[in-house]
Amino acid sequence: MRIYTALVLTNVFSLTLGLALPVCTQIQRAVSSASAVYFPASGHYTEDLAHWVESSTQFSACSVEPGTAADLSIIIQLLGQTRTPFAIKGGGHTGNPGFSSTPGVQVAMTRFSGVQYNATSGTATIGSGLIWDDVYTALEPHGVVVGGGRVSGVGVAGLTLGGGYNWLANQVGLTIDTVVEYELVKPNGAIVSVTASSDPDLFFALKGGGNIFGVVTQFTFNTFPQGQVWGGVIFYGPAQVAAVTAAVASFANSVTDPKAAIIPGYTFQLGQTLAVNIMFYDGPSPPPGIFDQFLAIPHTSADISTRSFLSLVQSAPANVTAGTRGAFHAVSFLEYSPEILDAISNETTFWGTRLAFAGINVTYNVEPFLETIYTHNPSPTAFPFYRTPRTMPLLFEYLWTLPTSDLIAHTAMRQSAEHLTRVAVEAGQAVAQAPLYPNYALFGTPIERIYGSNLPRLRSIKARVDPDNVMGLVGGWKL
Repeated sequence: MRIYTALVLTNVFSLTLGLALPVCTQIQRAVSSASAVYFPASGHYTEDLAHWVESSTQFSACSVEPGTAADLSIIIQLLGQTRTPFAIKGGGHTGNPGFSSTPGVQVAMTRFSGVQYNATSGTATIGSGLIWDDVYTALEPHGVVVGGGRVSGVGVAGLTLGGGYNWLANQVGLTIDTVVEYELVKPNGAIVSVTASSDPDLFFALKGGGNIFGVVTQFTFNTFPQGQVWGGVIFYGPAQVAAVTAAVASFANSVTDPKAAIIPGYTFQLGQTLAVNIMFYDGPSPPPGIFDQFLAIPHTSADISTRSFLSLVQSAPANVTAGTRGAFHAVSFLEYSPEILDAISNETTFWGTRLAFAGINVTYNVEPFLETIYTHNPSPTAFPFYRTPRTMPLLFEYLWTLPTSDLIAHTAMRQSAEHLTRVAVEAGQAVAQAPLYPNYALFGTPIERIYGSNLPRLRSIKARVDPDNVMGLVGGWKL
């Protein structure tokens, strides 16, 4: 059965490549010199296909780097007319295979790399091919920041279109809450500016709707004054896990300062569960008491200081694991109680021990937010499909090296999510159908868990914007 399935998949893959190659040549002839088409054996081709985790990369017929919105329009129209599978890649940080990769035509947004700050309007227009490190580097001389990625190596487009949790979330909301304009190439090739006034429905849909409605070439964000911040990463040994759990519970349930945030995690390494915490305060030093409990726990190493916002983000280089295989998944909670945190710690040990034979490393990252996180934007957005009560994500990340471990890891992640959801429900948390963050949810998650009650409206917008389902040729969440 496995051999038969492999042969079928190989034949489908080969057929897609064969059909896509002539379209690659058509695109090459149709676009201007601002764009480029690359074929296998080219260094650019390899870079265009590469993802943060190797398991999200596919071998494509060619890669295309559009250099202008007009060229991208031509490309999208050709792909739609020929019904050629394609993928849109921004930063390439997805853990879901096929969401931004394809055996057809890989469109890499690399050349959309501008950052333009407008001091008069207090906005920044940012290309969709950038990672957040680039954005913070460009904005730092202006003394401003936008609400973007919290760790190094994350792409602008994927984070923003998927919903966007960020370090400033408790103060300004999700990343999507601060976007005021999208430059969008529609599935029919039309190049439009989408704002709350120009097309309210499409504006709503792009706020968490991913790649369903076209291809965004640039985002315009509101900016915020930004000086020095305090924080960084601190690591703890196995003997301190219980103390860290107590500190996390205390922080999550008592700290109300919107400038303070943490991302604590449990990770299984070398046969034992360890703890790590990324701390952030939006100011040069936190008030006494907020982080004291964490700092008082004996730790194995720490990189905590007053620093620039860029330095803080780069102190947590999530891209250091680039080149492994991996995936994300998530559970939503209403409260991070001591009991829930103990269950997460135990889950880390359970799956870390159980999956060691397959070379799978497991990490569970806790993300507590204030009750007010979803109140900064009064307008509805595609994600989350409800804002009261607020839900908080638990991100779990599994990494491994062998393709033979793919199914093992994905199955374990689904089982872990089901178990932790049951634990929460039994503890009185109504989260069985709570929103799951699109950028964390593992492929195969029911679309109802992503967009819930927003689905009818999103489907209506999709039918208007993309009646020929051109974006159905792309991977990702589908309506």
